[in-house]
Amino acid sequence: MVCDRCISAVRKELELLNLSVEHIQLGEVDITSKTTPDLTLIAQKLQAQGFELIDDQKSQLINRLKSTIIEEIRSDQPHRKANENFSSFLEQELDTDYTQLSKTFSSLEGRTIEKYIIAQKLEYVKELLIYNELSLSEIAWKLNYSSVQYLSNQFKKATGLTPSNFKGLKEDKRKTLDRV
Repeated sequence: MVCDRCISAVRKELELLNLSVEHIQLGEVDITSKTTPDLTLIAQKLQAQGFELIDDQKSQLINRLKSTIIEEIRSDQPHRKANENFSSFLEQELDTDYTQLSKTFSSLEGRTIEKYIIAQKLEYVKELLIYNELSLSEIAWKLNYSSVQYLSNQFKKATGLTPSNFKGLKEDKRKTLDRV
C-alpha cells in the first residue's frame, strides 16, 4: 500500500470479509477476528485489487524498509537528524543491521537500497516540479541534496531531461510509487 486510496481499498476489502481492522498504515495491517482468518481468501481479495499478502519474514522486512523510506522522503517533519545518513537511520528504525538489510533488499529486489532511495526521491522531485509550488533550490533543500547542481545531474541521468525541461512537458512522466 503506497497511498491513502490504497489503504482505504485494503480496509474495505478486509471489512467486507468481516475482519476488524485495528491499525493500518503503509505495508501493514493489524486485524482482529473471532475466528482464524482465511489467508487464502484474504490474498485472493487483495490480489483482485492489485495488492499482495506478504507473509514471509524477509518480504515483510523489505516492505517495512520501503515504507520507512517513502515516509521519510515525503515527510514534512523528517525523523532523520540533519547529518544522519540514511543507512544509520534505517538500521535504527528497523532495528536490523544495515548489512543484513542491504543483502536482503538486493536479493529480493534486484537493486540496492541506495538506488531505491534515489528513485523514490526523484519521483517525489517530479511530483514537486509538476505542482510548481517550490523552486528547484527549495526542492533540493527539502530532500537533503548537497546542491541544486547535484540534484539536477542526478535527475538528468535518471530521466534524460533537466528538471526545467521536465517541468515544461505536458504529459505526465511520473510513475506510481509501487512501480518505482
